[in-house]
Amino acid sequence: MGEHKQRMLAGELYKDSDPELVVERQRAQRLCDEFNRTGPDETARRTAVLRDLLGKFGEGSWVMPRFQCDYGHLVEIGSNSFLNYDAILLDCAPIVIGDDCSIGPRVQLLTALHPMGDHDKRRQRWESAAPIRIGNNAWFGGGVIVCPGVTIGDDVVVGAGSVVTRDLPDRVFAAGNPARVIRPL
Repeated sequence: MGEHKQRMLAGELYKDSDPELVVERQRAQRLCDEFNRTGPDETARRTAVLRDLLGKFGEGSWVMPRFQCDYGHLVEIGSNSFLNYDAILLDCAPIVIGDDCSIGPRVQLLTALHPMGDHDKRRQRWESAAPIRIGNNAWFGGGVIVCPGVTIGDDVVVGAGSVVTRDLPDRVFAAGNPARVIRPL
């Protein structure tokens, strides 16, 4: 494993232009393209591609095309979970989705970070990443965005269009931009 991949996985600044990372992203793009070209009756083929692409794809889970990710192998999807159309998972750090989750259309799970205060490093294309973890039985409405480093508890519902910038505890309904806890569930 090369220096920049090690740095990426450690949450440190790295360059995504590193040849090893470029090759890994190209592999993921090819598999995403293959998945996205499948027909509606090709469930077995879709599952096989996702099992090849992702780090874990749980029994009884399914994903609707279009699906996009950066690396794939850093994504784990538990059992009986569903990702609706147009999911975007920027998995420069691990993304773990629990069991029995329902992820609405056009949800974005974004682990990538760029230097805010160091303008030179940002101009030079340095970046870092922080993991996202989603507990069991979570439900995200359409268009939810989850920012880097966020952990979402079990049995959480996130309202459509929300931007989750902070951790959410178990059994709450959260909504807004930025998302805030509206009430316990």
